[in-house]
Amino acid sequence: MKLTKSFVFLIIALCLALPASVFAKPITINWWHAMRSARGEIVETMIQEFNASQSEYKVVGTNKGNYDETMNAGVAAFRAKKQPHMLQVFEVGTQTMMMSGAVYPVYKLMKDSGFDVDWSRYLQAVLSYYMNADGNLMSMPFNSSTPIMYYNVDMFKKAGIAPLSKTEPITWDELGEITKKIVSANIASAGMVTAWQSWTQIENYSAIHNIPFASKANGYEGLDCELEINNPMVVNHITRLKSWADDNRFMYGGQKYQGPKSEFIAQNVAVYIDSISGIAKLKKAVKDFKWDAAPLPVEANTKKLQNSIIGGASIWVLNGHSDAEYKGVATFLKFLSSNKMQEYWHKETGYFPITIDAYESLKSKGYYDKNPLQEVGIHQLNRAIPTKISRGLRLGYFVQIRNIINEELEQVWNGKKSPQEAMDSAAARSNIQLRTFEKTYE
Repeated sequence: MKLTKSFVFLIIALCLALPASVFAKPITINWWHAMRSARGEIVETMIQEFNASQSEYKVVGTNKGNYDETMNAGVAAFRAKKQPHMLQVFEVGTQTMMMSGAVYPVYKLMKDSGFDVDWSRYLQAVLSYYMNADGNLMSMPFNSSTPIMYYNVDMFKKAGIAPLSKTEPITWDELGEITKKIVSANIASAGMVTAWQSWTQIENYSAIHNIPFASKANGYEGLDCELEINNPMVVNHITRLKSWADDNRFMYGGQKYQGPKSEFIAQNVAVYIDSISGIAKLKKAVKDFKWDAAPLPVEANTKKLQNSIIGGASIWVLNGHSDAEYKGVATFLKFLSSNKMQEYWHKETGYFPITIDAYESLKSKGYYDKNPLQEVGIHQLNRAIPTKISRGLRLGYFVQIRNIINEELEQVWNGKKSPQEAMDSAAARSNIQLRTFEKTYE
């Protein structure tokens, strides 16, 4: 077919009339994250949906290993001036990121990019962990979790124990009686196991009972804070767990989650304390017994229960990029906060939907009527307005501090230290880390 000159000129004129953006390559936005395996696939699905929803930006997600490796990769890249636009950092890296000078605060990013975000419509117990002293959000919550208690329903039934409430917690004394019945009847070789022992048995235990983990409002009000985990309540709690370890009501399964989860799946224990993100894993792994979930236990004499605190990670925006790129970052973060994405993330992983709108949307659709397991953590997290103590922890070198606490707890479980000695040592050793951090960033 021979094209006439007039037709060619018409095509050229139409092309010239189109905006330049039609022919421009999309702006690339790099996101380094720590999500692997099934969660990594879910993250990639969310990224691809964003990329397909518009043509101006292209988000590229890259897994950089586990949480420690991802954070270290981001720090190294920033020093080399090759940083990504977004970096997923676990909650214990919050203080380090805030003090790094490498961050474009999320509250400012969204405002500068023209997004009017109603932060009151986000889960406040989640936001509070990532806010600065002025109440401004520094990073965008992403995979937010809290610990709950899983239990083997079949074992409970065999021991004559009724199913537990999904909203009202039992006491630690009651859990002691439950695990005693199960072990005494040889239903399981041990009563309970816990993952992430510092997070679940000291950090969250303290928050729920409104006990300071550290001075200066858990570090929110000053770098010159000190650990206070050697207080009577925490020491008594660890003493109780040690006595349970001696008669098999408690089993130490390792510092992280792999060992404890395996013990529960193998039906070596009846109770397993871990993150709400364990829901998805257990649904896939458990085939031969029925299990359920309940809130974390509490002390019998507690007059007012506080919220539990979160774990997981948030998305930090790094300095050093153009305004056009930051508009793309803000657009993507807004997209991740949409009901559709938050509902998908919550359903597939067990992590919280971070907005009240997404939660209410799921509730109105009857999702929690069919999946009550996934509301246990939400009820526990939102049962009280966070106090200065229960809003979270803001400590420098928190990764190292958790390692110290884990080491000292292991000394208790193997009988080498008393709970008081171990907690005194954990506080003293951690305070050295805090002073080093203070000198570095003062």
